Amino acid sequence: MNPNRIFADLVVFARGYFRNPIGLFFSLFFPIILVSIFGVIFSSGSSPVTIHVVNQDSPSNTSIQFLSDLNKTGAVNVELTSDGDLSGFLASNSYPVGLIIPKGFAAALANHTPIALTMYGNPQDPTSVGIAESAVATVGNDYSYRAANSTPIVFLQVHPVGSTLFTSIDYLVPGLIGFSILTSPMFSMVEISASYRKDGLFRQLSLTPLTKGEWLTAKILWYIVLTFISAGVMVGMGVFVFHAHVTLVVGLLPFLILGPVFFVALGMLAGSLAKTVETAAVIGNVVTFPMMFLSGTFFPVALFPEPWRTVAHYLPLFYVIDGMDRVMLFNNLAGALPDIAFIAVASVLTFIAAVLTFRWRAE
Repeated sequence: MNPNRIFADLVVFARGYFRNPIGLFFSLFFPIILVSIFGVIFSSGSSPVTIHVVNQDSPSNTSIQFLSDLNKTGAVNVELTSDGDLSGFLASNSYPVGLIIPKGFAAALANHTPIALTMYGNPQDPTSVGIAESAVATVGNDYSYRAANSTPIVFLQVHPVGSTLFTSIDYLVPGLIGFSILTSPMFSMVEISASYRKDGLFRQLSLTPLTKGEWLTAKILWYIVLTFISAGVMVGMGVFVFHAHVTLVVGLLPFLILGPVFFVALGMLAGSLAKTVETAAVIGNVVTFPMMFLSGTFFPVALFPEPWRTVAHYLPLFYVIDGMDRVMLFNNLAGALPDIAFIAVASVLTFIAAVLTFRWRAE
């Protein structure tokens, strides 16, 4: 590959992009609109709600009976876990609610001593948190009544998952960055690959020294630049307008680079399979929309029914968003390494497939 040819084509493509108001709108201004809309209002939920419980008072019969009674409310499903870091466990698996039954729970009820249960809830899913909080409080009040003649004994302390500072917009910013990484290069490259072929531009490019790999690399570099700008805009809006607590860490760089590499190559590959511009648009939509809504962009994957949660793990965008969640919210680069590895391998394979598939000249 010749760096000079790549840079020259990058400059030409960038100039054309800035002359296209539609492209500029969706790359730079649409992210601002998204953050503004979801920053003002965002809600989701499901019922019954699964509560992941750490029972530190096990094997006391009282704590086991408490969880049994909680499960019988029908509002929640209790699932026991032994993970010591419940907040981190919930965050890494995108679960909405967790509960800790503290050691000494049974003794406190027997001695009429106040004791606090600790609940962790994802602010991105206030409905599920509210349902779980109401169910736990109801059962706790019942135990207080039976143990101490309605004197409050069982208290509930609710903390956001991961940190007491996190709010809904904190969890949403990585998803919206992932949305931008997906849509801008995918829709653009699918349309470019079809329209260039129709207008004979690929045939003209075949008469220049520019190779297919260099042409595609120039497009990747451009969308990496746009991704950095878009991510900066959304993080800035989230932090300065809606007081988000996301952080720009070094661990975010692989996703801002590998994400565009993958989706530019995927868009080119999808467009190369289409015979007409119209067919290319259909292929682009078929590939893009499932990832847009099933990868955790707008709604937590944990809220999906089990079959759809499985589907989400087959979508490349899921690993981009999941990895950015880990590094931006929890600074957990080690936890994001599997996501980075998946996207890296997928990017290399898709880039090679895209270069081998598309032709300068129609057969």
